[in-house]
Amino acid sequence: MDESFLERVRVFLYRLEDGILFALVLLMIGMAVTQILLRNLFHSAIIWGDMLVRILVLWIGLIGGMIASRQDNHIRIDIVARYLPKGAEVAVQGIVKLFASLVCAIMSYYSLEFVKMEFEDGGIAFANVPAWVCEAIIPFAFTIISLRYLILSLINFTKFFKSGS
Repeated sequence: MDESFLERVRVFLYRLEDGILFALVLLMIGMAVTQILLRNLFHSAIIWGDMLVRILVLWIGLIGGMIASRQDNHIRIDIVARYLPKGAEVAVQGIVKLFASLVCAIMSYYSLEFVKMEFEDGGIAFANVPAWVCEAIIPFAFTIISLRYLILSLINFTKFFKSGS
């Protein structure tokens, strides 16, 4: 496959993620402000507005996690890595990323089981939107994060073995 084609696909997917995150943040802010204005000015509100804002917080958090995992920008504590030789640091980071990938894969599996149960239960989140639709972001996001950390761990192991350490 052409490398420039893959790069274009990667850039497209990154922009798509960024655009979705931006749109969700705007929607969340818009709904929250609308709710505040309706309550304060008209003593009314959109019945399902607060639930939508809660669900948008979930979606924004998980999509934000996906975006942070692109280049390994998650919060971490790396006290041990500071004191390791460069080669060992790369190997340890590879192990840590592999562990993160495994944890996210487990989260993805169990959250998929949760979404399946919600689907079978037929619960409604808000305004006739099924609960499982709102929760579907959970296994999706953890799968993406898991795959990204798997790739990052493989990159670290490749660097480690190329350096001959």
